[in-house]
Amino acid sequence: MAKSNFFNLYTHNFVRVAVGIPVGKVADPFHNAAEIAGLCKKAVEKKASLLVFPELSLSSYSCEDLFHQSALLDSTLRALEYLLQETTPLPLLTIIGLPLRVNQLLYNCGCIFSQGKILGLIPKSYLPNYREFYELRQFAQASFATEQYIDLLGQKSIPFGSKLIFEWEEQPLFKMAIEICEDLWVPLPPTSFAALAGATVLVNLSASNITIGKSDYRKLLVASQSGRCISAYIYSAAGFGESTTDLAWDGEGMIYENGTRLAESQRFAYSSQLIFADIDLDRLQADRMRQNSFGQSKVHFHKEISCFKTIAFSLKVQKESSLLLEREIERFPYVPSDPLTRDLRCQEVYAIQTQGLIQRLRATAIRKTVIGISGGLDSAHALIVCAKAMDILGFPRKNILACTMPGFATSKKTLDQASRLIEAIGCQQYFFDIRPSCMQLFKDIKHPFAWGEKLYDVTFENVQAGERTNHLFRLANFENALVVGTSDLSELALGWSTYGVGDHMAHYHVNASVPKTLIKFLIRWVAKTRELGQNVSEVLEEILNTIISPELIPTENGQEPLQSSEKQIGPYNLQDFNLYYTLRYGYLPTKTAFLCWSAWHDKNCGHWPEGEEKVDEYSIQQIKHWMRVFLDRFFRTSQFKRSCIANAPKVGSGGSLSPRGDYRAPSDSSSVPWLKIWEEIPDNEEELLKAL
Repeated sequence: MAKSNFFNLYTHNFVRVAVGIPVGKVADPFHNAAEIAGLCKKAVEKKASLLVFPELSLSSYSCEDLFHQSALLDSTLRALEYLLQETTPLPLLTIIGLPLRVNQLLYNCGCIFSQGKILGLIPKSYLPNYREFYELRQFAQASFATEQYIDLLGQKSIPFGSKLIFEWEEQPLFKMAIEICEDLWVPLPPTSFAALAGATVLVNLSASNITIGKSDYRKLLVASQSGRCISAYIYSAAGFGESTTDLAWDGEGMIYENGTRLAESQRFAYSSQLIFADIDLDRLQADRMRQNSFGQSKVHFHKEISCFKTIAFSLKVQKESSLLLEREIERFPYVPSDPLTRDLRCQEVYAIQTQGLIQRLRATAIRKTVIGISGGLDSAHALIVCAKAMDILGFPRKNILACTMPGFATSKKTLDQASRLIEAIGCQQYFFDIRPSCMQLFKDIKHPFAWGEKLYDVTFENVQAGERTNHLFRLANFENALVVGTSDLSELALGWSTYGVGDHMAHYHVNASVPKTLIKFLIRWVAKTRELGQNVSEVLEEILNTIISPELIPTENGQEPLQSSEKQIGPYNLQDFNLYYTLRYGYLPTKTAFLCWSAWHDKNCGHWPEGEEKVDEYSIQQIKHWMRVFLDRFFRTSQFKRSCIANAPKVGSGGSLSPRGDYRAPSDSSSVPWLKIWEEIPDNEEELLKAL
């Protein structure tokens, strides 16, 4: 058995699918078959495994009463025979539409074939007979059929019916069901039951003439059906070449995945089109497993889904060569790349955090907050949330007791930034030099630093973090205030916090489900919009350009922090990426690494959030190195901290790590299963370069 290539999308349970919109001729099956055959060959060149054509694409949809003419029906069968012959050498699953006589009835069918073999025939379930439609004049609906198998073009016992699911033997996560046009527009589309029966890829062969505003409604239907069914949904509508006697056609093709649009065709094109998308089958499986109400629905519709039959088919996939994703993978999965949604997303994030804090203040009848301000990202973001909360409550911002607490490694730059930010926002500032109390503790525990030895160990670091938290809690006691925590989701994932009496603890956290990359984005938005004033924005822009550091180990020159968080635990760009796909979907480390490489190996492609500096790309070596750090810290060493974190509101669909919310895990688990799979990630791009 040949080894799969890491740099091949099929290795990671993606499948490339296509929609074909041929330019057809009315009542000319031979022309249409030739056009379809040409598009099939082009789809194979692009390594697609599935190609979907519109409803009645072999004959054209707008033949009207010509469907009662034997010449047209016979010609359609001969054209199908030609098409089977032309596509026999192609490793492709193809679906076309055609009119088909079965036992003196005429059906509007979808025909599924591969490598010369007809795998099944799906009759249309719902026939529109209103406004411009009168399909009942020509066709019988699927429920009229009594046959389960038919013979056609010398092929025996072809499955026939509307309740068929086609399963790919070489890729068992690919299970496909077909419906035709109007079937999507009814209250309970047939593919809803097919999805409950296991179908992950839903296909709609459509004609669907165009009228003003109809395209938007089509997209809504397709997006909703793919989302409700947690499936891929592939839609192909008739285009140029259909009769315009009374109607017009825009040739709209779309590919959606669980509510997300992956690809769409150009409408009103005058030449044939192909659109492609790489569908993530693992994503569909993961979401169906987690959303247990999907499984509960199976019980309610047991009778309907028990009628489905599964048809297995074989289609070899070449995994030995490299085949990169054409699907764009967002570098920052927690950050919206579309600038049109930027303001709304930022407002929503702040609203969630602010509401959480306001509810806690009201429930406790507390009017003040205490927060430690370091001059870094997390505390700046949390301070903005506190300011918004005070404004909404109608309390003065002086009710925010903002504390700067320099230690042995605090830089002049961050201390200055913290003081200026506090002043600009209008908080009450407290200054606590924690060094004397730290020195007393060093003496008490006989730490060598108390007698001048430069031992900068974990104890040295945690004593400082603990003293800061101790000051915050005692001030909160004295002022009847609430300690607001600043630690973020990225730090919780990696265990990058001091446990207990440290930045791990607070009365209430506001950042606990907001990752570092999103915090940077949110601060940048506040700075750009000048929402809190020019002075605040100037300080925030400086903070964005400051090295992320806990500032716990002194430097020799006292200027810049010796410690860089990202040099110790990895770039947050990569670790937030790892966190998202591990927490949200539970992907294998190999798949997450492939996605990460696809997103980050070239800094010049893809979307960047506005204002985000384009950093150098990451190689597979770097991705592999930092992923190991992530996997071991996330699964083995850090859960005990997450098991007892303070309350905090969940912000994004990417998940939170609260033991009362999204994520429950043992504190003493092993990381071995993940690290064993991690070993399969290549150490370099040699495999890719050889294949190319």
